[in-house]
Amino acid sequence: MDVATMVSLVVGAGAVLAAFAAGTGLRVVQQYERGLVFRFGRVRAARDPGLRLLIPFADKMRKVPMQIVTMPVPGQEGITRDNVTVRVDAVVYFRVIDPVQAVVEVQDYLFAVEQVAQTSLRSIIGKSDLDDLLSNREQLNRGLELMIDSPAIAWGVHIDRVEIKDVALPESLKRSMSRQAEAERERRARVITAEGELQASRKLAEAGDRMAAAPAALQLRLLQTVVEVAAEKNSTLVLPFPVELLRFLERSTPADEGGEQAPEPEPTPPATTTPRPAPTDAAPAVEQRAPTSASPAPRRTDSAPEPAD
Repeated sequence: MDVATMVSLVVGAGAVLAAFAAGTGLRVVQQYERGLVFRFGRVRAARDPGLRLLIPFADKMRKVPMQIVTMPVPGQEGITRDNVTVRVDAVVYFRVIDPVQAVVEVQDYLFAVEQVAQTSLRSIIGKSDLDDLLSNREQLNRGLELMIDSPAIAWGVHIDRVEIKDVALPESLKRSMSRQAEAERERRARVITAEGELQASRKLAEAGDRMAAAPAALQLRLLQTVVEVAAEKNSTLVLPFPVELLRFLERSTPADEGGEQAPEPEPTPPATTTPRPAPTDAAPAVEQRAPTSASPAPRRTDSAPEPAD
C-alpha cells in the first residue's frame, strides 16, 4: 500500500469523523424555546433561538419552552368557612421566565406548579364563605394567584392568571337556594305591585280632587267612557249611574211616605202551668156551681086549660 492510498484513507476517515461530529454538535433552537447548555454537567449558558454548535461528547443541550402553559387544576373538595361542602376546580396560566432556575432549582416544574395549585385551591376554599365563592370570584382569583406565585417565582416560573372555573354544590343545597331565590323574587313582585297600587291611588285621588273642583270634567270623563265602550262591536251599552244622585234621592224621599204604620202587637206572655196535687184516698169534693144570670130559667111547655065561661 503506497503513501497516497494511506493519506486518502486518513483524509476520508477524518472527513467522516468531522461530518459525524458536525451532525452531533449542531442543534436547532426554536423561536419559542431556549437552549440550556450543560458542559460536563455544568450549566454554561442559555442559547437563543437559531442554529447552535455544540462540542461533541462534551456539551449537552436541554430545550425549555417559553410559551404560556395552560394547566387545569383537578376539582378539590373542601369545607368552606360557613361549613358547606363544595367541589371547586380551576385553571392556571403560567410561563417560564428563567430557564436556568426552571431546570436547576426544581426537578419537574410542571408537576410542582400543579401540586402547589391544588394545595392553594384547598386552602382558599377553607378561608372563604360560600357567598364569596359564588359571587366574589375576582378577589379569590387574585388571592389564589398570589398563593401560587410565591413559591413558583423561585423556580423561574411566573403565574400570569388563575381562574376558578366551577363550584359544585350538593343537590340539597341547590334546592334550598332555588326556594330562597323563588321566595325573594315573589317578595320583590309583591313589593312592586304594592308600590304601583300606591302610586295609582295617589294619582286617582288627585284626579278625583280635580274632578270634584270641576263637575264638567266628570261628565266629560263619563262621556269618554261611554265612547270607549261603544267603540267595541257589541250590542250592550253600559251607562254608569252617579252615586251622588242616589244619595240625593235617598235624602229627598220622606221616611213616612206610606202613612202611619200599625202598632205592632204586644207579645203575649208565655203560658205557665201549675202542678196538680197528687191523688189521695179521700173522696174528691163535689163542686157545686150556682146558676148564673146568664143562663135562662127553665120554661114549662104544658100550660093549664083555661076555664070555660
